[in-house]
Amino acid sequence: MSAQDFLVELGTEELPPKALNTLAEAFLAGIEKGLQAAGLGFEAKQVYAAPRRLAVLITALATQQPDRSINLDGPPRQAAFDAEGNPTQAALGFAKKCGVELSEIDQSGPKLRYSQSIKGKPTASLLPTIVEDSLNDLPIPKRMRWGARKEEFVRPTQWLVMLLGDQVIDCTILAQKAGRESRGHRFHHPETVRISSPASYLDDLRAAYVLADANERRTLISKRTEELARLQEGTAIVPPALLDEVTALVEWPVPLVCSFEERFLDVPQEALIITMQDNQKYFCLLDVDGKLLPRFITVANIESKDPQQIIAGNEKVVRPRLTDAEFFFKQDKKQKLEDFNLRLQNVVFQEKLGSVYDKAERVSKLAAFIAPRIGGDAQRAARAGLLSKCDLATEMVGEFPEMQGVAGYYYALNDGEPQDVALALNEQYMPRGAGAAELPSTLTGAAVAIADKLDTLVGIFGIGMLPTGSKDPYALRRAALGVLRILIDKKLDLDLTEAVAFAVNAFGSKIKTAGLADQVLEFVFDRLRARYEDEGVDVATYLSVRALKPGSALDFDQRVQAVQAFRKLPEAAALAAVNKRVSNLLSKVEGNVPSTVEAKYFDNANEFSLYSAIQQADQAVQPMAAARQYSETLARLAALREPVDAFFEAVMVNAEDANVRANRYALLARLRGLFLGVADISLLG
Repeated sequence: MSAQDFLVELGTEELPPKALNTLAEAFLAGIEKGLQAAGLGFEAKQVYAAPRRLAVLITALATQQPDRSINLDGPPRQAAFDAEGNPTQAALGFAKKCGVELSEIDQSGPKLRYSQSIKGKPTASLLPTIVEDSLNDLPIPKRMRWGARKEEFVRPTQWLVMLLGDQVIDCTILAQKAGRESRGHRFHHPETVRISSPASYLDDLRAAYVLADANERRTLISKRTEELARLQEGTAIVPPALLDEVTALVEWPVPLVCSFEERFLDVPQEALIITMQDNQKYFCLLDVDGKLLPRFITVANIESKDPQQIIAGNEKVVRPRLTDAEFFFKQDKKQKLEDFNLRLQNVVFQEKLGSVYDKAERVSKLAAFIAPRIGGDAQRAARAGLLSKCDLATEMVGEFPEMQGVAGYYYALNDGEPQDVALALNEQYMPRGAGAAELPSTLTGAAVAIADKLDTLVGIFGIGMLPTGSKDPYALRRAALGVLRILIDKKLDLDLTEAVAFAVNAFGSKIKTAGLADQVLEFVFDRLRARYEDEGVDVATYLSVRALKPGSALDFDQRVQAVQAFRKLPEAAALAAVNKRVSNLLSKVEGNVPSTVEAKYFDNANEFSLYSAIQQADQAVQPMAAARQYSETLARLAALREPVDAFFEAVMVNAEDANVRANRYALLARLRGLFLGVADISLLG
């Protein structure tokens, strides 16, 4: 079967840059879906996207749809005809469904059957519908209409190229009649560009100053930006999302170095970077020490004979932005950071939970409670907690919300606050997202970060605003995960049971306290399940530790790691099974199991052996358990497998003599107690 390349290019007014990649991928996916549904094979597919165009190139597309046959089974013969051999409604209905007379239906088998051979259509006749369906299915939140036309699309359309081989496909889509005329760069080559064949598409446009391949533009921008930064003895900050956006804004990228006055470097560099990246789409430059250089890189969409003009234009545009940031910084510094707390008394955190200032006061007290328990300083943590929300009332954060925490850090240093107190004002928000790696570097910061998150969790749970599957407006899941990450990754041993109880008390009568602490703790420790699943830890391992309800996240994690290591031991499966058996036996005991084992009731050598092994193991693991050497504890307990197996082979636990039976239960309870010092391994079976 013959095959030819197929090209479709829809020309438009400038497409929204942040959506360009998504639109392009969806356009390709829609066309691929249509080709597959039509049974049309091809060798390769490629999508191209630039500010004024979306294009798809399909290599070696079959030019003819294959013939296919349809076989439909109808009702059984006995249901299709009555005793006289006349067709029933079932038979007539089947014929009607197939769109033929009953005589054309095969009646020789056990069921009526209709077979039809459908001849394949030429690909050229199928492509207009496939392209149109794909464009209609694009993820466009708001479609536009332009002029008097009824057609709607994300932006007004300007031209349409549709070629199969070197033939134009005759059709009209979104008010554009298909042809082979594309358009070049808006300024360098405003004339039409003849696309001679699908395979020559990229080269034909390149000659007209358009790089249609977004990957090519992205690579060029990235490489040239790196080279220019090196020439300035710096490195460029190139966030992937910004690189994508700049790539989607230009057809012919030309990166250029611009500069700004050095006096602006007195302003916190984060504010300068935010305004240059977000508002102007510039790449900022840092020196070897990570300090901002008074330079930035802009990506022009034109190859100018006089680039200096473009550079001067960008420098002129950025100056008022930087001046604003400088003004806000100077204004804020006219008063102490602490004074901004007064404004926060009128800012609502949550209507039932009071103001942001109330929250800062609670965080201050809770951070002072937490700090000494993780090896930090209570007074520093209290101070940082009190100042933690002040910068929310500053001019700087009002203009640049991303500066919250960062602005507080600079203003605290300006007021002469200790370094760790200043750092804590930014570190309270760490980790800033699910995948964010950065955690507080100071113990003061860790205490405030944990306090802030626990206060939110307790408060929002306390007024019954629990997160649902789709809604979590206060980011409670993120808060819980943040607490766990700080404690586990920084190896901080905090009893969350105590901390949550303290947080609950701080709210007084504003919240419903019944069962609240348990609910919050359950929610927090539930988050660990997903963390361990991501790390490849079996859910049974997690549940075996969860059953013990450790209050410390670090302790919880140490136990989980120990159980994971234990499961690799050859004795693990048998001991898990024994623990399950013992657990079941003990659960059926009526009354209390004796707390002591008395050797006088033993009547079997294997009982003595097991008792002796348990006593030796108990002595050996006590110091290990005290030092939380859980892996070593379980490795030592693995040695109990042999005496345990021998015991169950030789001893009948439910002996007739009540004293002997009770004593055997006491012995098994001792055995189970040893393992429960680490985890409930009966859940591993």
